[in-house]
Amino acid sequence: MHMANKYASTIVVKYGGGAMPAHAQDEADPVLTEIVDFRRGGGAVVLVHGGGPEIDAALARRGVVTERIDGMRVTDGATLDVTEAVLCGTVNKRIVRAALALGLPTIGISGEDGNLLRARRLWGTRGEDLGYVGAIESVDPRPIRTLLDAGFVPVVAPVAIACDGSHAYNVNADLAAGAVAAALGADAFLAVTNVARVLRDADDPASGIDRFTPDEALRFAADDACRSSMKPKLQAAAEAARDGGAAYICAVRPNAIARALAGDATVIAAA
Repeated sequence: MHMANKYASTIVVKYGGGAMPAHAQDEADPVLTEIVDFRRGGGAVVLVHGGGPEIDAALARRGVVTERIDGMRVTDGATLDVTEAVLCGTVNKRIVRAALALGLPTIGISGEDGNLLRARRLWGTRGEDLGYVGAIESVDPRPIRTLLDAGFVPVVAPVAIACDGSHAYNVNADLAAGAVAAALGADAFLAVTNVARVLRDADDPASGIDRFTPDEALRFAADDACRSSMKPKLQAAAEAARDGGAAYICAVRPNAIARALAGDATVIAAA
């Protein structure tokens, strides 16, 4: 079910924190530059960003040691405060400034705004306490639809609100982006990261996989051969592609979006 609106096509782009320029004002951002071109062609774009490396650095400056379980950052109250500040403030607004400098009408929001992302507490696979880490319970796409219909590019920080509204949750950016794409019925979901394709063997760059169905993507995500950072990307892609759209996992580079949509990526789509 594709999104019905005035645009030729709607895409959701997840921009990984490790793939983004550290100082967008000092260098051309290839993804933002391409989004400008995509919109000139009549398309609509939602950008969901990460920020893990900057959160790590901010925590380290405060002497906080980062602990991860199942690839998730264990998030106590102090860590949540830093995560929310870095994602919703530092990273989100830096992207907005860089986009505006390119003439891209952009508004930065988080998953808390307008109840866009509601989450419940997530526990580790062995029952470990992850703290304020959330699993997305529901998505209300109305805030994003409103911004798109007004001609803006929404830039979304992956912080959700608890179902009772009492506090924020740190949520995985890939899963947040996939859930947004599914709720919108987007034509395409793109996870732009630092690898050109999903690798069958994480130690063999030549083992890139060209295509999965959503079910195949989920099975591979559950396999030990899939490295931990790729698991949520495949899970997100499978959700985004479940109802007729397509998902792409690709590397950040010039014309990454166009190349991915042309098939130069790992493509997740129904057979």
